[in-house]
Amino acid sequence: MTCRFAAFFSAVVLIMHGLATPAQAQKHQLLQARDGSGIVGYKDTPVQPWSGFHVHDPDRPAPPIITPPESSDQDREGKAPSDAIVLFDGTGLDAWRPNQWKIEDRCLISTQGPMATKEEFGDCQLHLEWLVPVEPTESMWNRGNNGVFLLGKIEVQIFDSHSTHIYPDGQAAAIYAQTPPLVNACRPAGQWQTFDIVFTAPKFDDDGKLSAPARITMFHNEVLVHLNQEVYGHTPHLNLASFDGIPTQGPVSLGAHGCPVRFRNIWIRRLATE
Repeated sequence: MTCRFAAFFSAVVLIMHGLATPAQAQKHQLLQARDGSGIVGYKDTPVQPWSGFHVHDPDRPAPPIITPPESSDQDREGKAPSDAIVLFDGTGLDAWRPNQWKIEDRCLISTQGPMATKEEFGDCQLHLEWLVPVEPTESMWNRGNNGVFLLGKIEVQIFDSHSTHIYPDGQAAAIYAQTPPLVNACRPAGQWQTFDIVFTAPKFDDDGKLSAPARITMFHNEVLVHLNQEVYGHTPHLNLASFDGIPTQGPVSLGAHGCPVRFRNIWIRRLATE
């Protein structure tokens, strides 16, 4: 990969996340993994103290690829538990703050700008279903690119990791810029996928110091991909996490990078864990 080619794709990635101008983006050089796997990432980013790898390191071991249970496109109605708050059931957007997203064929379609719930949540169980379009995108970096944000700050990545080789801490079901999933359980584009997330919000003492980090247990397509995984703070692109400014309650948000990812059956349960 030439330096010019690497700089171009570095710019694409950073601008896609809304974090840099073209000139700023070229400060980071995109590299291919040394093992010839085709995975791309960065080596000029900070080293994560919890893993020993750079943020978005292409040489971090990629999760093993497995085949999840066969997908089912059964009836979309009546899947939420009786004590759940239904965030989207194929009809209106009353649970969400004003946004530019659209509804088509009882699916929520990503357009531009983040989408956030009106209510705020701490400890919770979250279910959502998503589908990556089969149509090609202008850039490989926008293949199904989206994400679900807990507390509005902590992103679990949505991406077409069935066909696209991106750095392990940015692939589908990764806690973005922190921890890859235990396995790659992605289905092909055009098939519905599920996330089931159990989230424990961080705790702070009376002085505002972190007393217990956030944690995530998660299933992707019914396969365990995180087990009580520690969360190290917010999830910035190309940088280290911290708990500065992280609340104990916040909205559930969905990202948007111009890729028309579809969503359905989104519900959440508050958990009384204390």
